[in-house]
Amino acid sequence: MLFAHGARDEQWSEPFRAMQKAVADKRPDLTVELAFLEIMQPTLADCVANLAKGGHGRIVIAPLFLAQGGHLKKDLPRLVKDLGTKHPAADISVLPPIGEVTELLNAISGWLVNNAPR
Repeated sequence: MLFAHGARDEQWSEPFRAMQKAVADKRPDLTVELAFLEIMQPTLADCVANLAKGGHGRIVIAPLFLAQGGHLKKDLPRLVKDLGTKHPAADISVLPPIGEVTELLNAISGWLVNNAPR
């Protein structure tokens, strides 16, 4: 499950929806959902409930956040704990935020280096 912040502008979610489609297209063996922390729908709780109801015993949350702020340090652990209580049969785990993934940081840095004016 991809997990993003959410925003008032619906267009904000387009890159995340494109990422969801790309992952789903490349991994048809996975159910790939996109959930939001706030403002947008569906919420993390809604997605986990639907997956658990659909018989998914293992749910992996991929936070699409670049840095460890309050949402990842406080909000997400609280949400995951609550979800674990509501869905005890589901094994819910959390990947590192994308901003801590070396390959992604290298790709962004490379893009910046290659596109900075000379």
